[in-house]
Amino acid sequence: MRIAYFNANLRKGQDGVTRVMYKMFEGALARKAETLAFTSTLPEPDDAIVPMVKVPSVPLFLQKNYRLALPSYHLFARKLTDFRPDVIHINSPCTLGFRAVKYAQHFDVPIVATYHTHFPTYPRYYKLNGLEQLTWKITRHLYNQVDRTFVPTQPILEELREHDVQNLEYLPNGVDLSAFNPTFRSNEWRAKVNAQNGKPVILFVSRLVWEKDLRVLAEAYRILREKRNDFSLVIVGDGPARAEFEPMMPGAHFLGYKSGKQLAECYASSDIFVFPSTTETFGLVTVEAMASGIVPVAAKIGGAAGIIEEGQSGLFSKPFDAADMARQVEHLLDSPELRKTLAAQALRRAQDFGWDHILEKLFIHYERIIDESRYKRKSKAA
Repeated sequence: MRIAYFNANLRKGQDGVTRVMYKMFEGALARKAETLAFTSTLPEPDDAIVPMVKVPSVPLFLQKNYRLALPSYHLFARKLTDFRPDVIHINSPCTLGFRAVKYAQHFDVPIVATYHTHFPTYPRYYKLNGLEQLTWKITRHLYNQVDRTFVPTQPILEELREHDVQNLEYLPNGVDLSAFNPTFRSNEWRAKVNAQNGKPVILFVSRLVWEKDLRVLAEAYRILREKRNDFSLVIVGDGPARAEFEPMMPGAHFLGYKSGKQLAECYASSDIFVFPSTTETFGLVTVEAMASGIVPVAAKIGGAAGIIEEGQSGLFSKPFDAADMARQVEHLLDSPELRKTLAAQALRRAQDFGWDHILEKLFIHYERIIDESRYKRKSKAA
């Protein structure tokens, strides 16, 4: 099997999408599938575990760590034709993804997509509310041209269906259970964030961008701080909103971007994971927190609603409601036994998202879609 992957960014570990993609690459390598990836942003040389092709690009407005691909179709098509893909897999609804769709249609190659990022929700965070319907139109136009779109949670799948996106298939993302688990808990780390003597740590892990509902988190923190000081709040991540966001969080510990063992230590050494984002298709950080043995409190919408079992493996707050998020967190702060019970159930729930099982399903889907394409070609020729 020959698979061509497309994503605007392949800098390893930069976000949840790239972490998922590198697991796909590992799955392809384990199955001895030939793989070629197209991107506008290459990783460090040692991180490029599959062959990659860099396309021309420019920095993306408002997101300077990301780039907008400007691929020349002829260069693009020549390299892809030389590779002779059996299936194409796109992972971002960008110019690169649209080019891949054009190629697939012209050369009759089966093409699939994963719906990683809920872009129709983004305009409201940048005072571009009038663009939301246009974004939905672009979303439909792209995903309705592919043979299958993999959607990582059922609530997002239903929302896409309501907006007339077709050919949808539920396929969750996974979590690396060996990389994220309670064994990484560190008392030394806890001491560094002023959490000695059992003081609870509330953790938030994310790119620091406004579409993660940072203002809701800041307001929930303000409400809690007015009532109590018996917890530490830790922020892991970086991004363009940090300069404005950090002054809104006095007393919080900003640790910046973390990856690998350092990130695992942050999760496992905390007690409550808080995630107000309403724009997630899956929420990889939520599952990483659960696999690390800590209790999530997340907005009851989108990806989180398809992962957390309410009252069993975590708690929900009302979307966009800082006061309710503060109430849910305070309930856990006041109930250490409940926190312990929910943490154990969160750890149990995370086992449902082990990568081995999910990758096996992905490659079965590839084989079926390739077979479907061959059958259609034979039927046309008959």
